[in-house]
Amino acid sequence: MEPVRILFVCLGNICRSPTAEAVMRHHVNRAGLGDRIEVDSAGIGGWHVGEPADERARAEARRRGIDITGRARQFHPGDFEWFDLILAMDRQNLTDLHDRAPTVAHRSKARLLREFDPDAGGDLEVPDPYYGGSRGFSTMFDQIEAACRGLLGHLRAERLAS
Repeated sequence: MEPVRILFVCLGNICRSPTAEAVMRHHVNRAGLGDRIEVDSAGIGGWHVGEPADERARAEARRRGIDITGRARQFHPGDFEWFDLILAMDRQNLTDLHDRAPTVAHRSKARLLREFDPDAGGDLEVPDPYYGGSRGFSTMFDQIEAACRGLLGHLRAERLAS
């Protein structure tokens, strides 16, 4: 059985999406599902390609026992073929993904990450903390954590049930 492949996308791939990738990987590995779920992250823009995640994101993750590794990369059109779910951090990222989708089927793979947070209500965006202080990174992490827990539950119920 092919693993479920998930790509997290934000603007530059140095704050929100690498955090989501690391948090989801942490939960997947703790659940013993590393062979069934693959995760990655990318940015809409290429400004930070090759850079590590923002130090403030890495520091917040370390405080919570999670390592953010890897380097920023830009979203590639081929990602629509490889990934089963492409999860945007905010509506503008989602619009950018929809605009790049070559088909309706590819477009349907792109959703907002916080759709999987049962407590999100109508607030489905993970705000970009880049221009703020460390508190924004803490809030971002809380939102991503809740959404990733919901996402894992969804995957177990809908895609991994066998």
